[in-house]
Amino acid sequence: MEYLIILLINYIGISIALMKFFPAAGHSSSHSLIPGLNIITWLKVIKRPWWWIFLLIFPGVNFLLGIVMCVELAKAFGYLESKDQILAGAFGFIYLPMLSKDKKLIYVGPEDWTKKKKTKVREWSEAIIFAVIAASIIRTYFLEAYTIPTPSMERSLLVGDYLFVSKFHYGPKSPQTPLSFPFAHHTMPGTTSMKSYLEWIKLPFFRLPGFTDVERNDVVVFNYPDGDTVVVARQNESYQQIIRDEAYSYKLKDLDNQMPLKANTVYENQARKRILKNDQISVRPVDKRENYIKRCVGIAGDKLEVKNGVLFIDDKQAEIPEEYQLNYKVKNVQYINKITLKEKYDINYKATEQSARANNTFVFPLTDTNLTKFKQDEPNFNFIPDFTSKDEMKGYITNNLRNRPDIIEKLMTTGAQNPRFSNFPNDVRYNWTEDNFGPIVIPAEGNTIDLTLENLPIYKRIIFLYEGNDLEIKNDKIFINGVETKTYTFKMNYYWLMGDNRHNSADSRFWGFVPEDHVVGKAVFIWMSLDPELSWSEGKLRFSRLFSFID
Repeated sequence: MEYLIILLINYIGISIALMKFFPAAGHSSSHSLIPGLNIITWLKVIKRPWWWIFLLIFPGVNFLLGIVMCVELAKAFGYLESKDQILAGAFGFIYLPMLSKDKKLIYVGPEDWTKKKKTKVREWSEAIIFAVIAASIIRTYFLEAYTIPTPSMERSLLVGDYLFVSKFHYGPKSPQTPLSFPFAHHTMPGTTSMKSYLEWIKLPFFRLPGFTDVERNDVVVFNYPDGDTVVVARQNESYQQIIRDEAYSYKLKDLDNQMPLKANTVYENQARKRILKNDQISVRPVDKRENYIKRCVGIAGDKLEVKNGVLFIDDKQAEIPEEYQLNYKVKNVQYINKITLKEKYDINYKATEQSARANNTFVFPLTDTNLTKFKQDEPNFNFIPDFTSKDEMKGYITNNLRNRPDIIEKLMTTGAQNPRFSNFPNDVRYNWTEDNFGPIVIPAEGNTIDLTLENLPIYKRIIFLYEGNDLEIKNDKIFINGVETKTYTFKMNYYWLMGDNRHNSADSRFWGFVPEDHVVGKAVFIWMSLDPELSWSEGKLRFSRLFSFID
């Protein structure tokens, strides 16, 4: 609504000015009132190419060109002083109507740059402006380059892969914060907290037509849904999970001091107050949240479930990506160097973990192919899938509190498999893990569900955050926008994204659904791949991955 008001004010102010400027330049004043024709006539007055009207379609680019057109309009009527140009560019909707009231308004025409020798400064300025505009259009609406920073998609995508993401497959979405520093995502280069964007103007979500919808098994880049709020010093971590971890520490203190346990919400509110008081918090719009890349395993309307690490869609085993991998506990492992692990079994040494030194137990991420090869090469090793079951409550607790059996017993009686509530929907009523999860139905636009206090944890972020409703619970009744309700109809489609490296992926199993307005594009092509663990002499450049398409 704020954007529409600002847009209307600008349109009215500029139209008032053009009604005076056009007749003085030999054009009909009525042209100023006809959308499209007013822009074409304006370009004629300042003698700029007619095809600029197409550039004005692109948010961000249109803001820059709008400033240029206002400045050029002032100059075409003889207002050449620096203050005139600054005011026309910054406050055109106010200053141009003021200039148009001048009774001595005379059209002198724009400055003819063709008769002037270009200086080096002008040459470089024009080249930079053109490059910024061209690159901005390409990366916003066609292709954008990304780098794989984490192993969550291994072995399909590797750390150090450089790839192109197609914006036109699903249809490019217009920037929701068009006033931003070129090529910076959410933070100014060289800083950790200075925002690279202004929120004076916010555009509603809009997606241009694409070639296809998001489909199962697509590798998708999206804005991190849980990144709406971040702790600046820990901005790659989930803000909600930071609060839950802090709340868990308060709970442990009460247990340690033999105090009665409070409700989880009490601990969470205590944690939230401390974080808001002591840490720098940043709230980000959708298009400025961190970019994540995962595989879409479930689309709107799918029923999804994970059983002992196996994914099922609509009660049928889902297609398994070729390079999908799981963690295996491997016992009786003797020393293996990183080159051997990489060359023989495609294991990055940094991804391994020595879980028990006494019996030489390691955790290795392995594809089915590499697991078979490893077993053949090392028949004395004992390979055990590293799954976590719904009933394996003691796993997390005993690993962290093995010397406090009294606290372990009290925590286990609370009913939480993981007392940090790290698995979606992050609620004690849902004892789900990454290997045993669901069943859950992915929301689809137009679908209506029965809404209860029991299933509200699954849908509450959709209702109040992604779809912008007020949500309250009063006397065990659910109120949406002040009205008691027992149903809810979804406004958008949602997706379920998971990493191919299933035991090393922060994905939908931890933070839930990905709304369609968070989808950025489809990963299509790897143009460069550098192994961060190896030197150039050891084979840092992965030749086999250069110029390859992504499955």
